[in-house]
Amino acid sequence: MEQTDTNDWYGPDAATFGDRLAAAREAAGMTQKQLAKRLGVKLGTLNAWENDMSEPRANRLSMMAGILNVSIMWLLTGEGDGLAAPEDEVTIPPEINDLLVEIRDLKAQIGASAERLGRLEKKLRLTLKSGT
Repeated sequence: MEQTDTNDWYGPDAATFGDRLAAAREAAGMTQKQLAKRLGVKLGTLNAWENDMSEPRANRLSMMAGILNVSIMWLLTGEGDGLAAPEDEVTIPPEINDLLVEIRDLKAQIGASAERLGRLEKKLRLTLKSGT
């Protein structure tokens, strides 16, 4: 493991939890199927984590960090013991990086809106079911 800082390839402005999870899994030489089996979760669950569609609970996060030999903090934020930046790192021009950050922010907003929509739908169903 290597100490990394927030301004690197896997920092919070450059990568998401899912990005770091996928990178750590690949660095460990594991397929999604292998990691899902070791964690005791369905392949679709792991896929959702790597695509930032959902997040693991604390117990799975702890197991994952141990299996992948990275710190929990690195998985969550990109800070702490984790992976070094790839050797063939390409310098991304600031204007492209700004677009990537905006896309990531929009993706997070869409995810939050989808969760809110799901909660509202559940509330509506319960309200209709109770007849009030």
